[in-house]
Amino acid sequence: MDLSLSLKQFRRLLDLVYIGNWVLNSARGDDRITEFDEVESFLFAKCREMGMEKLTERLDNNAIPSRAFAEGGIHEAIMEYEDIIFFEILAEELARRDVIAEGGAEDDAEQINERIGAYIAEFERNGTDNIVLNL
Repeated sequence: MDLSLSLKQFRRLLDLVYIGNWVLNSARGDDRITEFDEVESFLFAKCREMGMEKLTERLDNNAIPSRAFAEGGIHEAIMEYEDIIFFEILAEELARRDVIAEGGAEDDAEQINERIGAYIAEFERNGTDNIVLNL
């Protein structure tokens, strides 16, 4: 298969592949999905052909993203996504808990969504500062 990309498109593809592999493999420890590592390595090996040598390094005879690539802002994008997802999941879990605790139906989307909105607004104002756990 032939795929023609501009340099800008190729660079964006590197970001997408890195983010995807990070999401799928970063928390797996030794149980990585190697097929995704292989695709990432294949694409980062192409960096040399594309004049983007500083974006790749060699490790155990595999092309990997370089420190310059990893420290170039990609992790900030991942962290921003993780923060958003964290607060959205927390808001939904707390909203469901509250609705059920007050005798509501666990599938009452209107009440749950109203509570989610209130929690999201709180998190946007104060982050986790007002969360208290009674252990």
